[in-house]
Amino acid sequence: MVVIFVPKETAGGETRVAAVPETVKGMQKLGLLVQVERDAGAAAGFSDKDYADAGATLVDGDARHGADIVFGIQCPTVAQVRQQKPSALLLCTLTPLQQLDVVAALRDAKVSAMGLEFMPRITRAQKMDILSSQATCGGYQAVLLAAVHLPKMFPLMMTAAGTLTPARVLILGAGVAGLQAISTARKLGAIVEANDIRPACKEQVESLGARFVDTGAPPDAETKGGYAKETTQEFLRKQREILTSHIAQADVLITTALVPGKKAPVLVTAEMRRAMRPGSVIVDMAAGQGGNVEGTVPGQRAVVDGVTVIGDTNLPAQCAADASRMYARNVLAFLGEFVKDGKVTLNFDNEVLAAVTIVHDGTVRHEPTAQALAAHGG
Repeated sequence: MVVIFVPKETAGGETRVAAVPETVKGMQKLGLLVQVERDAGAAAGFSDKDYADAGATLVDGDARHGADIVFGIQCPTVAQVRQQKPSALLLCTLTPLQQLDVVAALRDAKVSAMGLEFMPRITRAQKMDILSSQATCGGYQAVLLAAVHLPKMFPLMMTAAGTLTPARVLILGAGVAGLQAISTARKLGAIVEANDIRPACKEQVESLGARFVDTGAPPDAETKGGYAKETTQEFLRKQREILTSHIAQADVLITTALVPGKKAPVLVTAEMRRAMRPGSVIVDMAAGQGGNVEGTVPGQRAVVDGVTVIGDTNLPAQCAADASRMYARNVLAFLGEFVKDGKVTLNFDNEVLAAVTIVHDGTVRHEPTAQALAAHGG
């Protein structure tokens, strides 16, 4: 019988888990034996008893050695990779271009590794899309963080002590995270504006009750997969000019702009940040890839020129229970692509499998990663 191993995450600050009791039951229906490391779900609110009641076997971390498929949230360490047996599968957020030593270890160990962040944006893969599910959690949490740190309340209030005006929120980037941030800020009663370089986002922004700040769109503003593309410096300069006045009026600025596989574009310069009023809050959701705001320090929160700048790099982990549920459901849906009646069959004519498989049978299939490895002598 094919054995799944669900480890406890070891990366600092990671509270999520890659399978929840609900999906353990789903994996058993696929004919799989599920092993869960003790306390794997504790930080997300799932007890060992919950997993045992769902039919999982509780094990220690060394069970990785015998597993046929290993799940994960974060990319494992080289030492953890070397614990997996040849021909085993690894399913996680791999970030291969930032983890070349891990990719080399996977190749040498002949472990097949699937980077779930490479899930293609096609209709039938929507239920497997970890980027979208985790961005939903991140957008929600970003607004809550801003509300906690802002020294005023979000909604309009008519009180015996007078009227309190609503907070003004500006959101840069109207992808999944940005749209969730818009929705959450509106529910809290804020006046919300949003900007995106993709023209199609205007209707989505306005449907959520926010005002769209139009800075124009460069040619080919998005990839075929629907992601924003890197823009020219000239376009960024013009965009900044238009956004400056809106940033100056905002109590909260939330930035979400990411370009897959590249450093995040700097949308807000230090000069633009200084235009914000003291007490204002910035949540830079792109902090983990360098940040959209000049001066953001990844993983830190600081008051700069009177403005609180939040550079948290793992917002989904701050709402770990639901983030884990969504991630686990994505993974369970993905298993259905290659597990039938308890047997694993990898068919790379399947566009979903072809897109996410980074390493297989001692070969690095992802061309940019293969090139990067070769350039580094790997």
